[in-house]
Amino acid sequence: MCGIAGIIHKGRDGDVGAEMTSMLQAMKHRGPDSTGYALYGQPSDLLVMRFKLANPNETNDFDFDERLEVSRREVEERLNKIGATVDRMEGESQYAYRATFRYEGDLKPLTDYVEDVPGAEVLSLGHSLEIIKDLGDAETVSEQYRLGGFRGTHAIGHVRMATESDVDIAGAHPYWAYPFSDVAVVHNGQLTNYHQWRRRLERNGHRFQSECDSEIIAVYIAERLSDGLSLETAMKQSLQDLDGVFTYLVVTDDSLGVAKDEMAAKPLVLYESDEMVALASEEMAIRAIINHEIDTYDPYESEVLVWTR
Repeated sequence: MCGIAGIIHKGRDGDVGAEMTSMLQAMKHRGPDSTGYALYGQPSDLLVMRFKLANPNETNDFDFDERLEVSRREVEERLNKIGATVDRMEGESQYAYRATFRYEGDLKPLTDYVEDVPGAEVLSLGHSLEIIKDLGDAETVSEQYRLGGFRGTHAIGHVRMATESDVDIAGAHPYWAYPFSDVAVVHNGQLTNYHQWRRRLERNGHRFQSECDSEIIAVYIAERLSDGLSLETAMKQSLQDLDGVFTYLVVTDDSLGVAKDEMAAKPLVLYESDEMVALASEEMAIRAIINHEIDTYDPYESEVLVWTR
């Protein structure tokens, strides 16, 4: 049992870091093992890369600090070697970093080159997307990464209960749609044709960081966007191609979408006003950020909805 949430402000910025924390913390009972955010600030001409150089269970290794510093310097040197002008690189935790830089080339060789550094894993890359995920509940992760002050237009989040894999960051959602800029997904459910689609996407040159089917959905959607489809059309096509029981949220640089399979067995509650849209696995998550009476509803079977910031 996991929980998903999304929020988008219409035509303005909001405190999406604090809002998503409140929504996810309200669903802590659905997933106490890890918490993840995909936050969208105002688009910048700089690329933002979130990456990690180790896992939490490595922090007590006797050579951890020295090894981490060597890897951090190597990442910065590699970015410089391929023509990226690093604006800033800062540690967000003992093992996770945020870098901003100028780069005009293809994101795939850039990401692959960075991930050749021992322990390096790129969590997100884009002009507005930032994925932050770690072990613990939402308040713990938010405090660790100082997300309370993050302002932006839209966000999605996930609380995870590890039922089929280890409790680690690799299994935490959201997932970036490598190597496509600014696309991420969270989902609740299971794809029954996961292996078929993974093989098909791998034949198209994509690689995956995890065994999670949410990552398949992210790359599937992003590939179709790159082919010129609209987000709504790509999501409607996904309901024909992806088998299983699922509800997923997808975000791009300017949009938030939700899709439910034909059985609509996985819960999702939706609230919409003139100023914002909020969605979550449970209504209590939406009520955590709205202090007045609200009306909510459940999207229908096979329904696709998309909003633009």
